[in-house]
Amino acid sequence: MVWEGQHGWGGQGPRWPRKGRSRGGRGVRMVRRSRRRRLQRFTRLCGREEGLRVKRSCPPCGPEPGSGGKKGRGNPVSVQLFPPELVEHIISFLPVRDIVALGQTCRYFQEVCDAEGVWRRICRRLSPRLREQGAGARPWKRAAILNYTKGLYFQAFGGRRRCLSKSVAPLLAHGYRRFLPTKDHVFILDYAGTLFFLKNALVSSTLGQIQWKRACRYVVLCRGAKDFASDPRSDTVYRKYLYVLATREQPGVVGGPGGRACDCVEVYLQSSGQRVFKMTFHHSMRFKQIVLVGQETQRALLLLTEEGKIYSLVVNETQLDQPRSYTVQLALRKVSRCLPHLRVARMASNQSSTLYITDQGGVYFEVHTPGVYRDLFGTLHAFDPLDQQMPLALSLPAKILFCALGYNHLGLVDEFGRIFMQGNNRYGQLGTGDKMDRGEPTQVHYLQRPIALWCGLNHSLVLSQSSDFSKELLGCGCGAGGRLPGWPKGSASFVKLHVKVPLCACSLCSTRECLYMLSSHDIERRPTYRDLPASRATGTSDPSMGTGTSQDPGGAARACEEYLSQIHSCPTLQDRMEKMKEIVGWMPLLAAQKDFFWEALDMLQRAAGGSGPGPTPLES
Repeated sequence: MVWEGQHGWGGQGPRWPRKGRSRGGRGVRMVRRSRRRRLQRFTRLCGREEGLRVKRSCPPCGPEPGSGGKKGRGNPVSVQLFPPELVEHIISFLPVRDIVALGQTCRYFQEVCDAEGVWRRICRRLSPRLREQGAGARPWKRAAILNYTKGLYFQAFGGRRRCLSKSVAPLLAHGYRRFLPTKDHVFILDYAGTLFFLKNALVSSTLGQIQWKRACRYVVLCRGAKDFASDPRSDTVYRKYLYVLATREQPGVVGGPGGRACDCVEVYLQSSGQRVFKMTFHHSMRFKQIVLVGQETQRALLLLTEEGKIYSLVVNETQLDQPRSYTVQLALRKVSRCLPHLRVARMASNQSSTLYITDQGGVYFEVHTPGVYRDLFGTLHAFDPLDQQMPLALSLPAKILFCALGYNHLGLVDEFGRIFMQGNNRYGQLGTGDKMDRGEPTQVHYLQRPIALWCGLNHSLVLSQSSDFSKELLGCGCGAGGRLPGWPKGSASFVKLHVKVPLCACSLCSTRECLYMLSSHDIERRPTYRDLPASRATGTSDPSMGTGTSQDPGGAARACEEYLSQIHSCPTLQDRMEKMKEIVGWMPLLAAQKDFFWEALDMLQRAAGGSGPGPTPLES
């Protein structure tokens, strides 16, 4: 701006000069552009050294040294100069997904986004009624992520709609820890010990049957719950009662000490949520898990103590709804009585057998019927009908972390992420590529490091994670009734199912009508798998192993010749396509490679005028 006196402009005060006005504007723009470029270069340089900086022009207090008295030059101000409380408060308004992404930009934002103050505000926004948190390295961050990722998803097998849906999410729930579908409803246990009763909306199908549509509302069934169980059979029709292991405060005796917390088992009707029975134990006994085994008239409740001991009691379910009281006897199970040095870590059961996993990774079995014993072990040589509680040890090469128990087959996952299957294989539910029964644990080589494993009546499911952290669902066995979406004829090997798996899915369950997946991410649950030692990884000659293929090319060549002979023996093009898809599932390929081959085979099948077994992964 140029100030002129009275001689130039008649004393009218400051005026812009008329000549050179556009030239001056062009010069200002050039100065601003050069200043912006220098600031960008300086910002990139500082971003690599000190973290992200904010571009802001501050009015200079005086001429900078060496600047020649130029005005308007701004100084880049680092975001680190702001008060940490202000930065945390601003960041807490971002969505959880954006906060996680922002924490990966630089070291400064990684520390800010990991602060407990940020996650405390987020947690109070997600769960306003959650006021206190327990012990842990990151209690508020863990609570916020648990409530952000919680969800129960389902996909109905019948009907026209073949897509994943989400049920109602209880606002009071602190994450999801366990769930169990029953005949009419779904029960969910959260991390605060609250058991929720999700009431379903029932609709009539075209065939006149009642089908489950979605959980439309919820009710708090009880608080202080530790675990719960129902009839262990795969068919939810038999799940009439729900057994809840809980902690209750018992009133003290008059003139004696105050009340004490005692463990108890409460029995509820699954249809209405009404409590019909309750048994209370001595305050010195602390339990952490409950499972059921046996039929209704001789229902055995197995209780696992915190010290690793197993106690059992027998209840007649047909008399639970009668208004009378009686005493049941709690006895030490034979596995804890005969092997007192064992410390059981977890249990699994079905209607006729029980499986125990010790803290050292050992596996012990109880089989109560000769038919299931023959399916699991292939013989009746060691079966004693007079002593059905005698534990049988399984021979395994490594420590077992978790298991899945079906009616007549089972799956085990060891500390290296390897999957072992055993039992009846009539429908290919072991995933070994054939339909031969296995009397001992047999490794499924092309599957590694599963997240969850489920064994149903005659099929098996595996929840796995790919290299890009996306999850996929694989299944094998009988595909009747839509229990293997995309594979109605079933498969003798694990194939990728046409199901869109949630990003934070952690467990699954399959019934006759529905496939359920539970989503809840716990940051304290770290991957527990170990790397397989080099001596074990390279010491195999099995052509199905990735490392063994190069060591035994003759075995791989013979396997390919066998595959070609199987394809050649198929009479029609449709059968050859189906056989080729099945063989692709057997081969030790990556998940992306298998998807490519299956998609290509579907395209060729449609081009040849055939109809595929179901929607392609892209269409689903």
